[in-house]
Amino acid sequence: MSAPAGDEQAIRDLLRARKNFVLTTHINPDGDAIGSELAMALFLREAGKTATIINHSPTPAVYDFLDLAGTIRQYSPARDNGLLAGAEVIVVLDANRSDRTASMEAPLLASRATKVCIDHHLDPGSFADLTLVDEDATSTGEIVYRLLVGHPLSPDVASALYTAIMTDTGSFRYPRVDPAIHRIVAHLLECGADPVALYSKVYERWSPGRIHLLGETLARLKTDAEGRIASVAITQEMLKRTGTAEEDTDNFTMYPMSLQGVVLGILFLELPEGVKVSFRSRGKIPADELAREFGGNGHRNAAGARLPGAGLADVEQRILSAARKYV
Repeated sequence: MSAPAGDEQAIRDLLRARKNFVLTTHINPDGDAIGSELAMALFLREAGKTATIINHSPTPAVYDFLDLAGTIRQYSPARDNGLLAGAEVIVVLDANRSDRTASMEAPLLASRATKVCIDHHLDPGSFADLTLVDEDATSTGEIVYRLLVGHPLSPDVASALYTAIMTDTGSFRYPRVDPAIHRIVAHLLECGADPVALYSKVYERWSPGRIHLLGETLARLKTDAEGRIASVAITQEMLKRTGTAEEDTDNFTMYPMSLQGVVLGILFLELPEGVKVSFRSRGKIPADELAREFGGNGHRNAAGARLPGAGLADVEQRILSAARKYV
């Protein structure tokens, strides 16, 4: 579902007319989230406006290179509630429900600011005054690009947008990558994005601990449904032993999907407060429908869920049992 054209133009008008913006995104932000909010903030600042990024979660270390000045804040109620209350506009990027901002939800909703939601996920909530949700977009970065195109894009803005699109398309190999997205990328390169450097900074700076974690994870690989499902599980003990964290598991879902014959890959990640599950699928296998059975959401071929208070073994059993009917 694409948002009405009126919302898109209204958001453009708002970005041009207002002066004081706060930008935020979902808990545990990925490359699309960080790239999209940085691109918009940089663009607004270059236009002489105030744009502050405040997130519930810290920025994953892999994306620090996009924000060398350290302008992204991790939310502090004492410091930031006044900013949220006094903002003219609050833009929520790459999240379509207010609860995805976690500890920031209450002050965000209480603010009298005009609230804008820009996203590409299914089933948007109704918290925003203006909503631009395009479920057919490859990424939120693509949608932000469409909002900003027509104005000069600095190399920093282009780099942030390129990173957003690159990471959410699996380096341009997921469904929905089409000639149009390659034309967008070509323009970002013309504006100064360096594809070799950006790929290297995101994908070629692994720590020894992350390499060891991947090895342990692959050693736990399981198959099900006559080889049509593959899954891996990561425990808290594995993270402690390798000196890694949740962010170090990013893109680990690609490995179960690399097995011949697999149409549904699942990553189970044990957290202190429950279990995070990431799904990837091929073709018409609806990973999003499977995720919704467990309170999650996403896209047809990429989705996820978090099960607070659940145990890893129980979640594995329940989800694998449910997954068999989809393949």
